[in-house]
Amino acid sequence: MATAEEKQELVDTLSGPRYYRILIQGYGGESAYMSISKEAHDFWVDHTEQYGDNDLVSYMVNAEDPEEAEYDELEGVPTEAEFLTDEDGDVHPWYESHSEFEHSYGAAYEQARIDVDEVDSDDWNAKVLNEIISMMDVTELVDEINEETNYEVEIIKMGASGAPESTEYIAQMYSSEKGCFFDGIVETVGEFDPKKLMIYTTEFLNGEDTITSIEYDGVEIDNSGGDTTGKGYYAAVWSV
Repeated sequence: MATAEEKQELVDTLSGPRYYRILIQGYGGESAYMSISKEAHDFWVDHTEQYGDNDLVSYMVNAEDPEEAEYDELEGVPTEAEFLTDEDGDVHPWYESHSEFEHSYGAAYEQARIDVDEVDSDDWNAKVLNEIISMMDVTELVDEINEETNYEVEIIKMGASGAPESTEYIAQMYSSEKGCFFDGIVETVGEFDPKKLMIYTTEFLNGEDTITSIEYDGVEIDNSGGDTTGKGYYAAVWSV
């Protein structure tokens, strides 16, 4: 004889699929990490220690159009400090640097909220049927499930990235953003179960844990893209 759980599973299967939209919103951004020469490092580290990062940001934002750069404490950037110019003399934007070894985009784990809505289809304009989770801090959801399951179920996996062994000097550009970083739809049989989520984060070289991907029931959810607004640029150089 079928158990009550097996009977409910059959009912769910016969009733067809259900769809849930998952949104991750809050603060985060886009970062690019690139290898630079010792000469570029030495120039920019001295300059930023004295004057802050405004001139470094202006150089990186306007590298392809140097006449657009507005410097506070520079008349121009020395050739040896122009690390966005490659060996052939071609200039690259900061987000497509020829010496980039890491690129990140996503919500900061500590500043992210999650929404889960049941919707009537997997279309981008699907109608909302029920609010399942509303504007909940991701950290709060993780803690809640830890406590509920006595840490037998964990929905967070945290990793870290590093620079290649050959890299000695690094420049980073960070575009700080606010808004929606993740928008994906899950198709399920039966009700949405938050304990089946798995949220992956990576601690990048700036020390920030960034949400990089999300799974549901072992399957990665496609991110159809978010909608964010830029809040400012920050730049830094350092030695490994």
